Amino acid sequence: MSSNDVAKGKKFRIIKLVLLLVIFSLMAFVIVSVIIGFTTGSSWLFNLFTPPAPEISVDEFSFDIGRLRTFASANNSVAAAGTLGIKVLDQDGRESFRDSFRMNQPAIAGSNNRYIAFDIGGTAARVFNNSQVTSSIEANGAIVSASINQNGWFCIVTQEGGGFRGVVTVYNSSGSVVYRVRKGSGFILSAHLSHDNKSLAVLNLTENGSRITFYNDINVEEEPSQLFDYGGLILEITYLTNGDILAISMKSLFLVDSSGTGEMLYSFADKRLGGYTYDNDLIALRLYYYGVGHQGQLITFLPDGTILGDIEFDREIISMSTADSMLVILKNDGVTFYDHELEALSASVDGLSAAGANRVLAINANVAVATSDNSAIVIRVNNE
Repeated sequence: MSSNDVAKGKKFRIIKLVLLLVIFSLMAFVIVSVIIGFTTGSSWLFNLFTPPAPEISVDEFSFDIGRLRTFASANNSVAAAGTLGIKVLDQDGRESFRDSFRMNQPAIAGSNNRYIAFDIGGTAARVFNNSQVTSSIEANGAIVSASINQNGWFCIVTQEGGGFRGVVTVYNSSGSVVYRVRKGSGFILSAHLSHDNKSLAVLNLTENGSRITFYNDINVEEEPSQLFDYGGLILEITYLTNGDILAISMKSLFLVDSSGTGEMLYSFADKRLGGYTYDNDLIALRLYYYGVGHQGQLITFLPDGTILGDIEFDREIISMSTADSMLVILKNDGVTFYDHELEALSASVDGLSAAGANRVLAINANVAVATSDNSAIVIRVNNE
């Protein structure tokens, strides 16, 4: 045997000895970690390779604004409207504004830290932000619905005399009237103004189904620019950031552009619609399978039809809401935060449904509010 072979054999034995020492050290570390884990309630080794659970804090806030409270969220704040007034909470649950405003049937809508509260069947409406009322409106007829866009321009749908089935009045952010539409046929359900304040989309119900009417230049008096007819019932419409209308029916979602051309986005005719929510460009659907209780699908996707997440779900979903590409769900056993691909971001916050919570509103990626008739539960999740 040469001297080189002896040296190589010696080197191999040294490496083998070092590897054995490393293995024995790791085994000893595991044993000690498990023992300590049993005595302290946690394992060092487990915590070493497992990310810490997100810290969750819950605070309860009472609302003294009367009965029939309704809520809306808009960019890091949440507002409530009741029979006696309106109130705004910031993302930390602190009250930033309140005002007295009597309504028999309160309703509210929000966008970009601006809100409109209105009395369904009455004539009064208030537009406000996080600190003050910006417009007080007294309509000429009974209010059916109202909406507000991200620039603070708003639409109010009313039933007025003179043989008209409905009137849509468009106001600018100062509360001045800039456009009016009167329709003598079909019942107007809602109206929405585009993000650039130029186009108006009106949803009304006719004898043959639902119709979306576009007025593509509200700066001039004109006849309807385009029409889109749908043989079924459209539940809701809204403008997306690209200028298209997202329309939600009992059997499908579809897009309608300003020329009146419709495009199927997602069909679920073989399932039952359990709920939906959207924020900017994230859309979420809850679909139930017929005849199997609460079993079904939870789906998130983009306005171009790209599916981001699709999971089976077998629990009752009471309410869900989106913000900052995050989805928060109020189930029959608690609240959970999900990312846009439907990966759970937090453990379930239990007991809220038992406490009477019947709706959840996402404020941002880490904060949500679970509301009930008498209070609101502010939930904060720290995922850092």
